[in-house]
Amino acid sequence: MKVLAINGSPRANGNTFNALNLIGEQLNESGIDFEIHHIGHKAIHGCIGCGNCRTSMDERCHLKDDGVNEVIQKMKEADAIILASPVYFAGIAGTMKCFLDRAFYVAGGNGGLFRNKVGAAVVAVRRTGGSITFASLNHYLLYCEMQIATSNYWNIIHGRTPGEALQDEEGVQIMQVLAKNMIWQLQMREATKATIPAPKLTPKIMTSFVR
Repeated sequence: MKVLAINGSPRANGNTFNALNLIGEQLNESGIDFEIHHIGHKAIHGCIGCGNCRTSMDERCHLKDDGVNEVIQKMKEADAIILASPVYFAGIAGTMKCFLDRAFYVAGGNGGLFRNKVGAAVVAVRRTGGSITFASLNHYLLYCEMQIATSNYWNIIHGRTPGEALQDEEGVQIMQVLAKNMIWQLQMREATKATIPAPKLTPKIMTSFVR
């Protein structure tokens, strides 16, 4: 089994990375492969709403050459996906938001590439805006019919300078409990996939309420 974490922080080794490492340590101990893919430092354009990904059905965003399409395929192959972001102005960091808009729009419009995978959101914050950002990240997971892994509180860890979040005892525990619950969900998913089929994809009805 494989868990792919998307690190949306510009800092490769900041508090977002430290939070993910806490989760990864326990996943590895249970024999689950864990990879952190860092995208927060890259130049990623936002979605332009062209809709080409939904007409071509090639599982690709038509804004090319910035690595988004390669990561979409890595997410498709993973059994679980973790979305992790620092808080910028009480929201998702800009590059991460651009990436998520494109990746999840492609996934939703190409047969549900991430459907029924285990998913989790993780947030690193200095002071406030964590719950807003956590909710925003979960919107992507819920949109793609993913199975949400939870902890004993919202998946938020506090700290400003790199490594400071490891002093947040409650935040550290939250990440560890999240890892345990994700391991359990993955093991259940693996144990039952041959006997309990996943629900079939329901064609989406879209309304705009414009008359």
